Amino acid sequence: METDAVQYVHTPVLLNETLHYLAPQHDNALMIDATLGEGGHSYAFLSQFPTLRIIGVDADPAIQEVARQRLASFGDRIHFYSGWSHTFFAEYPSEIKRPDIILIDLGISIFHYEKSGRGFSFRKNEPLDMRLDASFGPSAADLVMQLPERELADLIYQNGEERFSRRIAHAIVEARSKSRISTADALASIIEGAVPASYRHGPIHPATRTFQALRIAVNGELSRLESLLDSALRVLENGGRLGVITFHSLEDRIVKNFFREKNKDCTCPPEAPICTCKGQRVVSLITKKPVGPSLEEIKINPPSRSAKLRVVEKILEEAL
Repeated sequence: METDAVQYVHTPVLLNETLHYLAPQHDNALMIDATLGEGGHSYAFLSQFPTLRIIGVDADPAIQEVARQRLASFGDRIHFYSGWSHTFFAEYPSEIKRPDIILIDLGISIFHYEKSGRGFSFRKNEPLDMRLDASFGPSAADLVMQLPERELADLIYQNGEERFSRRIAHAIVEARSKSRISTADALASIIEGAVPASYRHGPIHPATRTFQALRIAVNGELSRLESLLDSALRVLENGGRLGVITFHSLEDRIVKNFFREKNKDCTCPPEAPICTCKGQRVVSLITKKPVGPSLEEIKINPPSRSAKLRVVEKILEEAL
């Protein structure tokens, strides 16, 4: 019998594109699904490539349990690691075969919005938590209640690119002086009251960017990303491929710049008269431009509209 959580199956974005660009190049390849979620991408890869083995990594034990149930029929072709991906790669055991494929999908699963009960959705009367690992670090409510107004405004602006960040931060500080802001829908209501009427009736909910900003801050999404990319690339087998799916400009910019730097022959300053670094490219860009969803996918799965896939192939081991 399926659990209630299994009813919410996340639709993996850019699935056909990911299967194409990250297809195993030989039998018995090893793939790391570094953001396992509900296991949608892993399910497709294991189904399509019968000799492929996967290690699925996720920091959220609740959603990993959903993936375990979904992928149980693949037996020992799938193994699980509970923890943050950047830690997994940084501590990758030398006795384990190095992966031929690494997939990093930076999207948030529908499970978190609909079933986690942690306040990811501004439409729900749930505790304002937003932590992927609910046992670690401050919650979104802690940030909302404790940050000084200016720091809160900067966080909302920098992580959410929210143009009304100062208005929103001021309204939050005013509201918290009267009572604790402890639920997602309560925060959303404060934000709605802080922004102009025209913004309240815009194409996205006025709380969208603030909730994104808090989620990024609580889970250290941007601060962990570059170290995740660096450690993943070092672990990747020579000739292997690394694919990253992003959903907003902040994370996509980090991925784009990281791949661009690793694709450079020379890293000397532009003003240097001659090259002295003796640099060599570490990766080859498989996707010269990011790959987006088809119109058909957007129609079937609207959240995919902002997804971008970038893929590189490792061509050189970096000196430690």
